[in-house]
Amino acid sequence: MYEPIRSKSVHSTMAGTTSDFPHRTREEELDIQLAGHLAALLAVTDELRALAPDAGLDTAAERLAQQVARLRGGRAPVRAVASGSREPRLAALHQRAHTLAGRALVVAASRADTAAAILAAERMDAHSAALSEPHHLSGAR
Repeated sequence: MYEPIRSKSVHSTMAGTTSDFPHRTREEELDIQLAGHLAALLAVTDELRALAPDAGLDTAAERLAQQVARLRGGRAPVRAVASGSREPRLAALHQRAHTLAGRALVVAASRADTAAAILAAERMDAHSAALSEPHHLSGAR
């Protein structure tokens, strides 16, 4: 009634040719994920620096850039220059940065990357403090 299958199953041929495509280890995947979260946090930090210059943000940006470069094998992250045409609300940026730092902290902890975990926790604290200071968010000094 049915014609027999004359070729090998896709599943059996895939199982036998695992060397045809590169595989990443769990640690490599976590490095990529952590570098992505830290790079996103760096972009938000650069936006905040453009809107409300601060020495603490400058230091944080440099430390973030160093961690991203370390995780990417020495390749420096691309740095964005924020345009002053549309000034986003500082509170929204601090909230976004806090969220990104939290994500980075989770990945750093699962990877047991102490340096990145400490940096992410410090950034979470800094953005949390900024969110609780109403005069800081309005741009007043």
